[in-house]
Amino acid sequence: MQRMVTVAIAALTLATVDATAGVHDRAALQWSELAPATSPSARLAPAMAYDPVSGKIVLFGGYDETGHVRDTWTFDGTTWTEVTPPVSPPARAGGLMAFDVPSQKLVLYGGFDGGAYLGDTWLWDGATSTWTAASSLAAPPAVTGPQVFTDPRSGTVVMFGGFDGDRYQGDTWRWSGEGWNRLHPANAPTARSTAITGLDPARKTVVMFGGLADVNPWNTWEWDGVDWSLASPGVQPPNRYYSGAAYSPQAGAVVLFGGGIGIGDIHDTWAWSGSEWHRLSPATPPRVRESFGIAYDEAMGRVVIFGGSVRGKLLGDTWVLEE
Repeated sequence: MQRMVTVAIAALTLATVDATAGVHDRAALQWSELAPATSPSARLAPAMAYDPVSGKIVLFGGYDETGHVRDTWTFDGTTWTEVTPPVSPPARAGGLMAFDVPSQKLVLYGGFDGGAYLGDTWLWDGATSTWTAASSLAAPPAVTGPQVFTDPRSGTVVMFGGFDGDRYQGDTWRWSGEGWNRLHPANAPTARSTAITGLDPARKTVVMFGGLADVNPWNTWEWDGVDWSLASPGVQPPNRYYSGAAYSPQAGAVVLFGGGIGIGDIHDTWAWSGSEWHRLSPATPPRVRESFGIAYDEAMGRVVIFGGSVRGKLLGDTWVLEE
C-alpha cells in the first residue's frame, strides 16, 4: 500500500521537534561508518535527498571513474539498492534536489555533464520509483552547484544561485509544481554557488553558509520563506565550498560537515543553533572530503553522508551521525 505522507516539511514531522531547544549534548553525537553489502560506485557531487514518500534516501548521478553518470540509488538505512526506472535524467554532477511537499516529489535541478551546464528540472516519484521531466516556460539559468532546498513554511522547493560557466548567480526561485517563478525578496545574499544549506524545521528557517563567489561569501544567511536575512554569529566555521549540511534532531541544530577550503579538504563538524555556530567534536569523524552527498534520514533518525573526493581520490563510503 502506498505510504500516505502528511508531513508539512520534507525532512521532519514538525510536531516532533522542540522549537525552543538549542544545541543539545554535543558529546553524545558520534560518526560511524556503515558497511552496506552493496553501494553506489565511488563518486563526487551526486544529488542526494530524503524522500518521505518511500521513506528512503535517494541518490542520483555524480562523477565516478567512468565519467558523469545517471544512475539512481535508494538507501533504507542499511542497504543501498540501485533502481532502474524506465526514464532517467541525463548524466550530471553538481545538481541538487529537495522534496516538494505539495506535489510529494523530489525536485532535481541543474548540474554539469562534462560539456554543458544544465537547466532542466526532473521529478522523482517515490511511490512509483520513476523520474519525469518537467517543462517550464520560465526557468532559472542553467547552472551547476545551485542551492536547492525545501521552503520552511510552504513546503515548496526553492533554488538560489549557482554558476553558469561565466557568472555566479544570485536570484531566488520557487518551484510551483508546474514551473519556476522568480522571487523578489527585499534582501538577498551575494551571488554564489556550492554553498551549504540546511533546513531547520524547528525554527522554520533555512541556513546558508559560504560557497564559491566573486564577492566574499564567508557569511551566514537565513531564509524564512519570504526574505533572506544576514546573521551575525560571534564565530563562524572557516569558509568552505562543496560541503554539506542537514538537520539533526539529536543536536537540535543544522549540522555542517567537511568541504574544501582552497588549500585542501577538511572534516570538521559544526552546528547552527539559529544564532551561533558551535564547533562539535564527535569521535572518529569521516576522513577529509568535499563534494559528498548528505541527507537526514527521517526513518532512521540520523544524518547520512556518502562518497565525495579528497585530492582527486573518489570515495564510496557511507557514514552516519547519531547518538
